[in-house]
Order: sequence, then structure tokens, then C-alpha cells
Amino acid sequence: LGFDACVDYKTGSLHADLEAAAPKGIDVCFENVGGEVFDTVLRLMNPFSRITMCGLVSQYNATEPYAMKNLRSILVNRIRMQGFIVSDRMELWPRAKAELAGWLTAGRLRYRETVAQGLEAAPAAFIGMLKGQNFGKQLVKLI
Repeated sequence: LGFDACVDYKTGSLHADLEAAAPKGIDVCFENVGGEVFDTVLRLMNPFSRITMCGLVSQYNATEPYAMKNLRSILVNRIRMQGFIVSDRMELWPRAKAELAGWLTAGRLRYRETVAQGLEAAPAAFIGMLKGQNFGKQLVKLI
């Protein structure tokens, strides 16, 4: 997909794999997973780095919230962290949509989809997405 590195959080060696992928540490994190993955990333954040929190998908079905262990990193590394919800900046949507469409047409964006067939497949597709069984965007084709 054109990444410099890719880390599979399911291998059991998340910290070592992240450290190998980012040997100089992490300056910017666009966080949408939360839980253990985010807690591990916090260990590798550089001083004066930034975190944009846009989701916590690992916690959506959790019966107990994940107990963060590395919040101290935010303090000692003076990390700037802010939540972000896409609807906060809807005035930018028309421009963003036009730019993204142009990049897609020009072949500058690459993507993958997992497509489930029929409405009856939607519940299993949704549960599979939460379990990480899809590759790319999970879609349900209705027609």
C-alpha cells in the first residue's frame, strides 16, 4: 500500500515491532485504536510530539475500560494531545471531497475493500470488522 513500514499488532511483539519501524521514536500519532496499541505507542512518543485522538475502536465493545499504563509519557514528554471528530470541521468537507476525488482519479490514493454480499451478511461483516477480519474498508453490497 506504499507504507514505509507496517506493524501487525496481533504478533505479540508490538513494542519491538513499533520500535523497529520507528527507531527515532514517534513525532505524530493519529490515534483511532486506543487500548493496548495506544498504550504501547505512548512508550515511543518523542518529546514535544503530538497526538490526534479520533477514535478508540478497541474499546467500543469492551466490558471493562483498558487501564492505561503509560499516561506518564504525556507529562514527561510534554505531548500535545487533542480529540478530533470529523463533524467538528464540516465546512472543510466540500474542499476535502474535491481534493480526495482528484487524488483518487490521478492514482495518488490506493485503497482496499472487503465486500460482504447482501444485507443478511451485514451483522457478520460488522462483527468481523471489529475483530479485524477485514482488509481495508468493510463494505456491504446491497444490490
